[in-house]
Amino acid sequence: MRFDPLRELDRLAEQSLSAGARALRSMPMEALRRGDEFIVHLDVPGVRPDDIDLTVERNVVSIRVRRVPARQEGDEVLIDERPHGEFARQLLLGENLNADRLTADVRDGVLTLTIPVSEASKPRRVALGSADRSTDAPNVAAASPPAQEAVAAGTEQTPAR
Repeated sequence: MRFDPLRELDRLAEQSLSAGARALRSMPMEALRRGDEFIVHLDVPGVRPDDIDLTVERNVVSIRVRRVPARQEGDEVLIDERPHGEFARQLLLGENLNADRLTADVRDGVLTLTIPVSEASKPRRVALGSADRSTDAPNVAAASPPAQEAVAAGTEQTPAR
């Protein structure tokens, strides 16, 4: 391969001018909801599991990865366009997620976070009970027997005409 100084200068200028955008792109993310879980996928190609630092503090998930070059002593680098160094992202979790039960796995260069929805935030069905309402509503005890049954059953009784 030939060394082209103008191409190399152009590449370096592009890297330095787009440093903020590149830092974000170096760990792209996909987030989705699947049933009662939120799943976040982060691309971390070429990163060993030991080089991933994942912490949770309250509702903030911090992800820090370190990508090192694959070169060895004595290698002559011809082209190196892969980003190296430390990359970080923080995710702010909503109050409806259970950060204490967050799990993480890395496979095929993808870090997957699974965050369950908190039990308090899940929709729940409220069962209608047949509690003794004579202590809660004294006026029900004084009503006629058919009216008491209608109140206990949760239906409204209308007078016949």
